[in-house]
This record gives sequence, C-alpha cells and structure tokens, in this order.
Amino acid sequence: METVVTKPALAEESIDPVDWKKQREKAHEMLNDMFDYVEQSAQRKLWQPIPATSKHVFTGKLPDAASDIGKVYEEFREHILPYGLGNLHPRFWGWVCGGGNTTGMMADMLAAAMNSTVSFGEHAALYVEQQVLNWTKELYDFPQESSGILTTGASLANILALTVARNRFNKSIRREGIQPINSRLLVYASAETHSCVQKAAELLGIGSNNLVKIPVDDEYRIRIDLLEQQIKEDKAKGYSAFCIVGNAGTVNTGAIDDLEALAGIARREGIWLHVDGAFGAVPNLLPEYKTQLKGLQLADSVAFDYHKWFYVNYDVGGLLVRDAAAHREAFEINASYLALHERGIISGPYNFNHLGIELSRGFRALKVWMMLKEQGLDKYRRMIRQNIQQAQWLAQMIRHEEKLELMAPVPMNIVCFRYIDKRLSNEELNLLNKEILMQLHENGDAAPSFTILKGSYVIRVANVNHRSRREDFEFLVQKVIEIGDNILDKKRNN
Repeated sequence: METVVTKPALAEESIDPVDWKKQREKAHEMLNDMFDYVEQSAQRKLWQPIPATSKHVFTGKLPDAASDIGKVYEEFREHILPYGLGNLHPRFWGWVCGGGNTTGMMADMLAAAMNSTVSFGEHAALYVEQQVLNWTKELYDFPQESSGILTTGASLANILALTVARNRFNKSIRREGIQPINSRLLVYASAETHSCVQKAAELLGIGSNNLVKIPVDDEYRIRIDLLEQQIKEDKAKGYSAFCIVGNAGTVNTGAIDDLEALAGIARREGIWLHVDGAFGAVPNLLPEYKTQLKGLQLADSVAFDYHKWFYVNYDVGGLLVRDAAAHREAFEINASYLALHERGIISGPYNFNHLGIELSRGFRALKVWMMLKEQGLDKYRRMIRQNIQQAQWLAQMIRHEEKLELMAPVPMNIVCFRYIDKRLSNEELNLLNKEILMQLHENGDAAPSFTILKGSYVIRVANVNHRSRREDFEFLVQKVIEIGDNILDKKRNN
C-alpha cells in the first residue's frame, strides 16, 4: 500500500530574524554600547550593589510569548550591565581576575556566529585550537610532541591532569575503578595549593584525606625536606604515592615552589609531577624569571589560564601533558557514532573529545589566537613586567607607611598587607581590615580581595590588570589609611 505524505499543517519557522535590517541596526547599537562600556570603565564606580528592583526582574516566570529584542536589550542595559563584577576597572585586583579587552569581545562574537563545536571533525576551529596549544608549548618550554587541550580554566585543567596521573599509575582504574586497589593513593601538594586540587582528589575518588598537604617555608614555598620525608614514610607504610602538585605562583602570595627539586623527587620516586601554573607560569616569558621557574619544562603536565595574565576574555585555560599517549589513554572512548572517516566532515586529524570529559566544546581558542596575533609576545612581555613593577611599587609604598604592614614576600604580582594599630589585638585587626575591604568595595573605590596568612586577615592585591597605573596604587594606599583612620576615630568617639 502506498504511503501518503502530507505537508505539515503549520507554517514552518526559524528563529532567525524576521527583519534582518532591524536586527543588524540593533546589533550595531549593542556593539557601540559595549565599546563605550569598556572604554569608559575608569569613569564609573568600580562596583555597586544590585538594587531590589533589578533582583526582582530575575524572579519572573519563564515567558511563553515572544518579546522584541529591543525590549530585551533595554532590560539588559538597565538591570544587568550596571551591576557587573567590576574587573574591567583599573583598580580591580581581586582574586586573579583578568580584565579582557575589545579584541577578545569581538572574537567571542565571531566564534558565536560560527557556532562551532570544537571536538572532532574537519573544520577550521580544531586547527586554530591546535595552533594555540602549540604556541602554549613554546611559552612554557614544552616539547611540540606533547599533548594538550583548552578548558574553561585551570580548575578543570587540574582535574584532568590528576585524572591522567591516576590512570597512568594504574591502567586498570578506567575499567575497575579504585576499589580493588589495596593501598591508599596519595597526592602531595603544599598547604598553599589552590582548593581545586582538593576538589579533584574528591571527584576522582582519591579523597581529601589522601591529599597530603606539606607545610611551607617563610616564603610560602613547599618544604622540600618535609616532602621527601613524608613520601619515604608513606611508602614504608605501603601507600601509593602517584602525584606531586607543584605551584608556579600560589593563589595567596604568588610563591613559586622549587620546581626543579620537585622534578628530581618525582623522577627518583616514579611519581607524576603536575604544575599548577594558572597565572604564575606566565612570567616564563621573561628572562629574569627563568631561574625562579626552572623545572617548569620538566613537569609531566602543566595547567594554565589565558583569561588571567594574558588578559583574554573569560573563559579559557588549558592543560599540557608531556606524554601524549597517557593523555589520550585517560579519556579515549571510541563510540561508533563518532568514528572518524577518511573524507568529509567526520574526517580530520584532531579529536579533542579523546583528551577531556567534554564532547560539546565552544570555540574559545579563537580569542586567544586573535589576541596573540594582534598583541605579539613583545607587548605581553612589557605588560607582565609592568604588572610586576607596579606590585613592587605598591609593596615599597606599604613599607614606608607606619599604618600599613606588608604581610608576605612579593615574588611576582601579589601583595598582601594590612592596616595596623599597635594598640589592637590580632583579632581586632582582622575585623578592622575586613571592614576596610568591604568599604572599599561598597564605595566603588577599589577591589582587592583578601586571604588569611598565619591567622591574620590581609588585604590582597593580585595585579593582572593591564589598565592599572601607578596612581591607582597610590590611591589604594591613601584610601586604606583613610578608611582605617575613620573607623578607629568613630569607635574612639563613641
């Protein structure tokens, strides 16, 4: 019996614009507004609280009916754009957040227009990512035959690295899991290591109790002698030491572990050496930092970020792995529907879904590719030196202020300090400096962040800001003293 095919009763639709000219005009308006937003970043308050009226907008129900894009954009301009994190401002030094730039913004637009999923196949986006990875190998003195993948950031890169290290240590883990292993699997890292390493240990079934945190010296670097002693004791107990995590720039103070010594221990003990170089590996571009970062090129894997000290727009980081086979063996699954062919879209030499956990991946390599081409390494070297010199300038000013105290060495771009009054206890100083920081933020003056060092609350400046100038740091010193003085004066007058 012949099958009768009928046309759909409803008219077929698309979500492309009905009026392309109108959409194009609105797009030009958006682009102009965003250029103004970036260009004028220093002319507005760094941060402001989100009013209740704007927060209420985000409690609305999921819409059934369509809205004009102009109306949607007006909601964005009124309720979203004014209330950003503030990291485009010249006086934003919180956490380790880069400020992005207009080239990265446009690159994201281009990548979104292409709408590539960068996992497999024969299309240009995969070649761009591979070139960016090859350039990254040059930056960090890794061999070209090593492997790599771009990620959302160093946190995910660290998780992937520990996965490779674990699976290389015991190749049956992918099939059997860690339950059949009779000994404890141990990861070693300094007490200053980023919290994402603990998350990695927990996610991989290692457990946070098996992340062995080694004490640090007075400069916040891992104690090599204590690490060697701990490994010796653990091996005597029958434990399985499979990974050491070294820091090229700790998150609290920017301390650089003795990577060469760690590499020597790792080779001698047959342990994987991973380096978290999220931001602190970047000065490897500078000849004057080659000695401090000596040993980076000996690591088995390195995690890095481009959205921090390369000023690329969020988000993009990645991982390099010296042993390309070990990297692939940790993640490769040959699903029938993804098998490469000899020709066509499903051909091609690259298959990034075999190097990580994601199949759907955005074209984040494009903004790195465009910015590195536009700026060039000579410009980046100047910018990195500028940030380091600014941090040293801030530290020098703090040393000369009797009401301020430098709380840690400044090996790179991070400065930790606090307001002091010798009449106050450490607990009182902690509360005072916390209040100073909150007022700096609330006033929209500046945005350092904070940390705790040896029980003391400290104001922490992490300078990866290409818009900062010396006068911004002078302003910060002045404001911290001014706010601290005002708080104490009010307390004494009450």
